[in-house]
Amino acid sequence: MPTVKTITFSYRPKEDRLLAGINLGQPDVWACWLTRRLSLAVVAGWKKFLADTSRLAQQTASDHRQELAEFEREAGLAATAKSISPTPAQAVTATSNTAELAERLTISQQGEHFRLELAGDRGGIAAAVIQRAELQRILRMLEEEISKASWVAPAATPQVLPQERAPKPARH
Repeated sequence: MPTVKTITFSYRPKEDRLLAGINLGQPDVWACWLTRRLSLAVVAGWKKFLADTSRLAQQTASDHRQELAEFEREAGLAATAKSISPTPAQAVTATSNTAELAERLTISQQGEHFRLELAGDRGGIAAAVIQRAELQRILRMLEEEISKASWVAPAATPQVLPQERAPKPARH
């Protein structure tokens, strides 16, 4: 099981999936394909998860929590900006033939840190314990690739509630 030291996401139009490359160029390289459904599910829940796990947000009035969560996100992205570097395209392409289909992407809180774990359909697993700022960066990278793919979250289907049958007005 490789420990995630580096992670790269790349949208591949031919497969209409995202390739997650772990430790590219290293001996413990591993990759997996993220489907549209899995990717969108992660992005849909990450803002609430980060707000719910923030000590600062828990100490803030509920009407200001979203603003604080956005501030924490921006601070996390700024703190990790120097750690971002371009990944050579050939390193990404080289892993696409051996990539597994991701069955699960799990993010859980472990004290002040978070455990990120990707599991593939052939038994491969890559995991890391990371700081909040690093998680913010990884999720932002995923969000950017989803944007490149032009995937959008499906619109919520409106619930049709049964209405009481009122007598129709009679006209004479």
